[in-house]
Amino acid sequence: MSDLPPPVQGPTAKEKKYDRQLRLWGATGQIALEDSHILLINSGPGVVGLETLKNLVLPGIGNFTIQDSAVVSEADLGVNFFLEEEHLGGYRAEHTCNSLKELNPDVQGHFVTEPVESWLTQPDALKQYTLILVTAPIRPELLTSLSTHASAALIPLFYIHCVGFYSHFSIHLPPAFPIVDTHPDLETTTDLRLLKPWPELLDFATEKTQGLDTLSAEDHGHVPYIALLLYHLEEWKKEHDGQAPQNYKEKTAFRETVSKAARTNSAEGGEENFDEAVAAVLKSLNPPEPSGSVKDIFKAPECVLVKKDSPSFWVIAHAIGLFYTKYGVLPVPGSVPDMKARSADYIQLQNVYKSKARKDMAEVLESIRFLERTADRSTQIEEKHVEAFCKNAAHIKLVRGRPFHVVQAGETISWGDRAKSIAQTLTFPDSLVPLYIAFLAWDQFVATHDKDALGGAPKVPGETDPDTDSEKVTGIASKIMDDLVKEGSASVDEDEDATVKAQLQDFVQELVRAGGAELHNIAALTGGLASQEVIKVITEQYVPVDNTCVFDGVRSRTMVIRV
Repeated sequence: MSDLPPPVQGPTAKEKKYDRQLRLWGATGQIALEDSHILLINSGPGVVGLETLKNLVLPGIGNFTIQDSAVVSEADLGVNFFLEEEHLGGYRAEHTCNSLKELNPDVQGHFVTEPVESWLTQPDALKQYTLILVTAPIRPELLTSLSTHASAALIPLFYIHCVGFYSHFSIHLPPAFPIVDTHPDLETTTDLRLLKPWPELLDFATEKTQGLDTLSAEDHGHVPYIALLLYHLEEWKKEHDGQAPQNYKEKTAFRETVSKAARTNSAEGGEENFDEAVAAVLKSLNPPEPSGSVKDIFKAPECVLVKKDSPSFWVIAHAIGLFYTKYGVLPVPGSVPDMKARSADYIQLQNVYKSKARKDMAEVLESIRFLERTADRSTQIEEKHVEAFCKNAAHIKLVRGRPFHVVQAGETISWGDRAKSIAQTLTFPDSLVPLYIAFLAWDQFVATHDKDALGGAPKVPGETDPDTDSEKVTGIASKIMDDLVKEGSASVDEDEDATVKAQLQDFVQELVRAGGAELHNIAALTGGLASQEVIKVITEQYVPVDNTCVFDGVRSRTMVIRV
């Protein structure tokens, strides 16, 4: 019995429960979710905020808090699936919190029933939260206060707005929001370094293609295509002054050379490994040059000057920047695509790439340790983080977050450096910029119409007099659009102007007709969109929206606007 191997350990109950999402963002992403505490400041009908939170409770965020001073009414029962008749007269925050907790026992839920105006005046009211969700309508001074806190605390802030068949959400990220694991398409992650091979890779290719023309049919059909390409590249260079194929014409000619080298008298009529080599020519024979966005990261002030308290991202980026300056390439990722080859040859090829990746990573790690010593950092960066960064170095992303528009009463909206690009999209077919402008006009109406001057709920368009409110909001929206066109120096002729303003009026009338109401299906879909972006931000994986997403539920269209 003592000679028996230990029993195989199957997945834990937690791994089974979260199996699908662990495939998407892995254990590190799940840990980030479980360490988060999300605050929802819920107002208005309160449906879209809860739908967003629902989609975060299910995958297992650690904690959530709902701030909502509203009392459950008959109107809530018609649109909110988390409330029942027995909840009438109780606090909406308490009952929705309890309902959400039932969806996932792993999640801790809390609620605050104090009015948001007084609650936010308390010291450290927002200190414990890692991300804040805010739903419309909300007074602009409160949204401004939350935006100021988000900027100071470097935490993300989401503003979600859903009215009738339309919705939008905007994201306020920290000014430097780096993402290492962007999950690019598999085809874009293959970096074979065929134009800049290292000695061990050339030795492998030489070994496998030695006496290529005299190999048996079985051996000839199982030479890894990477070795074939390297072999034919060396032959090509002999006839082209040592230069690899430079342009499309030369690559096409090289591809034809590789294709003709395949034997056609095999049992299958062709050789799959040569087909793979031919298919890989155009995408693999490219210099391993990092993208402009990656080079910009190396030039960023935070990367150039590493300090004692610099986040680990910038320390690693600085070290990889030094590696790139020295060698003109990024560290080898180490992955090899599947291919027609014998298992032993494929494993040998994998080891060639993995060994090079480990060697490059070790050099980067040595630079990091030197930086840590010279900067007198108190903690060392874990080796696994350096390894992940090196593997994804060609696809890292830096999002420069910026505050979204907070509409203030009587103030003209400034579009800044993005005015021109946004104004140019006004007249595009199916553009949703007019819908976003309609939402801004809706917010400006709310900012100037209070039900209660002492701090009660704001008045929303269409609540009491739809016709008059529609006229007012249309006027506000037209002015916002005219200011945008002027600020962006865009040229819009009379016909285009009339068309866009007709679209603008249609959007405004539909928003006002809703009277501030939320349709549950639109709120649920919007909650799904927003929660997806929240997960990207919390896990720091994939690339989040930059920075506003608009949804037209009438025509089922979305558009991302960088405001």
